[in-house]
Amino acid sequence: MTSFETPPQLSVGRALLALAVVFVMLATTGWTALRSHRVDTPLQASVSSWQHGRIHGHHLPDADASPARLARFFASLTAQERTHLAHRYSLAVGNMNGAPVELRYRANHHALAEQRKVELKRMHDSRLSPTGQQDAGRRMHRYEALMSGDRHILAFDPAGAGRVAEVFGDLDKAERVSVVVPGVDTDLLTFQKTNRQYSAPVGMAKSLYGAEQEASPSTRTAVIAWADYTAPAGLGIESATAMRAEDGAVRLNALVRSLPGKAPVSLFCHSYGSVVCGVAAHELPRRVADIAVAASPGMRVENATHLRTSAQVWAMRDATDWIQDVPYMEVGGLGHGADPVSAGFGARVLSAQGAKGHAGYFEPGTQSLENFAEIGVGAYRSVHCARDDGACRTGLSGAAAVGRA
Repeated sequence: MTSFETPPQLSVGRALLALAVVFVMLATTGWTALRSHRVDTPLQASVSSWQHGRIHGHHLPDADASPARLARFFASLTAQERTHLAHRYSLAVGNMNGAPVELRYRANHHALAEQRKVELKRMHDSRLSPTGQQDAGRRMHRYEALMSGDRHILAFDPAGAGRVAEVFGDLDKAERVSVVVPGVDTDLLTFQKTNRQYSAPVGMAKSLYGAEQEASPSTRTAVIAWADYTAPAGLGIESATAMRAEDGAVRLNALVRSLPGKAPVSLFCHSYGSVVCGVAAHELPRRVADIAVAASPGMRVENATHLRTSAQVWAMRDATDWIQDVPYMEVGGLGHGADPVSAGFGARVLSAQGAKGHAGYFEPGTQSLENFAEIGVGAYRSVHCARDDGACRTGLSGAAAVGRA
């Protein structure tokens, strides 16, 4: 729920009534109205073209093959051959789990340039309304921004509201990898903001990357701003159910399983992003060491043990976050279950001192960001617990007990 920085005027009674009304709507109209009709997109067209492509007289491997299979395929090619594929099938390669990271960056840069041309034409297309032309202009400028400098775009899909992921740091050489999973109203145009920059995925990830470097300068880290799932739009039916989270969980697991190397991975899940992480948890590989949630409406379980993950589960919420007024329950698929910061949930509850509102957790100078950074570099003994008794550090042992010297 990234863009909802001010509290909606909800009481528990009104929220329960809203849930009841939505339940009746679903019961009478069914779920089909929620699902958009599938049409070919630029990414699908690129993948289809890849599937019919050849190299050295042989078919290219399935674009959905395992990351290991695809990694072996690309390793067998010359640099010139890899570059050729990245340009000819830019969207397919740019989103291909298993393709070399640097090749994905180049492919997505090329794809962004091609999509920029499309939007530039649409800006001056007289068949579009003024609003449509303005939207084309906003997308064109977003593509230009994503192409600028030395940005590392790991995933890019221009279809619909758009999906994108960006890397900060050297992903190939990282000793620790962090993934920021944002919430509602996250798309291509809200991926980065000038005002309230730390409420958007790019600002969150850059802030976390800087804080990790400060927390442990000798630790090579990489942070991914991951907006590569279709997030719910607004506080409606989609945000009250797990429909978007289920698709997001599949994509999140695919990302983690395709990351290069064997570095531990920490997930930082904000608002509805914590629903995605909760749904994904039971299938996450063991290299995922941490799932840290902030401003969570719930993780679709009643207890942290029900997540069925070997990762440590951390949770925080600042005292001014309106999400605390949302009913923590699940009825007929509506709502997201127990409160992750409640005593009965069983997460390690962290301090969010200094954070303000629903979108302030990645602001520099807050204990919320400092805690995220300590988790990101594996310095668990240095985290600040929500209570003075240090309960969030209880039971840490071995690598989990490491703190800053």
